Amino acid sequence: MPTRDAASLALLLESTGEGIYGIDRDGRCTFINRAAAQMLGYRTEQVLGQNMHRLVHHTHADGRDYPEHDCPILNAYRQGLPCRIDHEVFWRADGRPFDAEYSSYPVIEAGEVGGAVITFVDITERKRAERALQQAKQALERTNDELEHRVAERTHALSDALTRLRELSAWLETVRESERTRIAREIHDELGSLLVALKMDVNWIGRRVDDRPPLAAKCAGMGRLIDTAVDKVGRIITDLRPSILDHQGLWAALEWQAQEFIDRFEWQADLRVVVAAGVLPPQGGQAIAVFRIFQEMLSNVARHAQATRVAIRITVDSPPDPVLWVEVQDDGVGATVAALEAPRSYGVMGMRERAGHHGGVLTFRSAPGAGTCVRLVMPLHDEAPHDAAVPEAPPP
Repeated sequence: MPTRDAASLALLLESTGEGIYGIDRDGRCTFINRAAAQMLGYRTEQVLGQNMHRLVHHTHADGRDYPEHDCPILNAYRQGLPCRIDHEVFWRADGRPFDAEYSSYPVIEAGEVGGAVITFVDITERKRAERALQQAKQALERTNDELEHRVAERTHALSDALTRLRELSAWLETVRESERTRIAREIHDELGSLLVALKMDVNWIGRRVDDRPPLAAKCAGMGRLIDTAVDKVGRIITDLRPSILDHQGLWAALEWQAQEFIDRFEWQADLRVVVAAGVLPPQGGQAIAVFRIFQEMLSNVARHAQATRVAIRITVDSPPDPVLWVEVQDDGVGATVAALEAPRSYGVMGMRERAGHHGGVLTFRSAPGAGTCVRLVMPLHDEAPHDAAVPEAPPP
């Protein structure tokens, strides 16, 4: 008659959902619970006394033979190596395999290994879920790779488009400056000569109507209007293309422009120009780019800053790799970073594009109520004269 402990153990074995069986030193089944028999597709009496490796563990999932000497279950008592395996299969009575997770522990009796106890569960659904998860992960990785490839392609295309756009912008700027130069010369040569001739004619008439005061006064008034027109034409010509830039170079043009600005607005101003010896002023597109950026700096102060003081610094480092530093600082109302970076801040964008095209960097330091400091840092390089023939447009 079974002891109370044996009955309790039998009840425990039958109540668990895991498959449990025991083997002796020859690998034959000594006991098996109901869950194990059902998972394997056998009746209990069909399993007892059978070699369990040959019955349920004889072949790998891929059909390769599974030698007994490699079996972790048998090594649990043969070599004293407990194991827990979740990447093998057990075989059912109908010849179908199922994914199994099993563990094998040796049974010690009177100090000697008498066999092993094996527990196992059917993990087919878990493996299926893992495979599905792995497939989904691989599909996601493929999708991510495709997306990254597409993003890289789009980024490259956008980069190329931006490069072409900048080249086009630079070319248009070259064309614009060339056209300004042409118009300035035509105004100077044609309109300027006409105004001079008209002034001479008015003076000629004025000398012949001394005895007629009304006509003499009218001639004097016409002469003053012509003088005003000559001044305005000269300013227009200078705005279009300052002749000092071509005749005396960039350093003189920057200093002249700064002094013109100071004299026009009569602010408290501090102008300092320091050019290292031996540094020739750049020519061509770089010279006109620096000059236009400087004009825009001063124009922004005049239009927006509401300043009372302005400090202007123009510095050129020593050779062999001279760098131009241009800084304009005011004590005006200042601006927020958002305002300076706004998409519609076309003046700021234009200055940055001009500087970037020639390797320069334009930076702003400003805050509401704290004034603004604009700095241009431009490495200097040789370039063909700006008023040379207009280059062809960049390729589309």
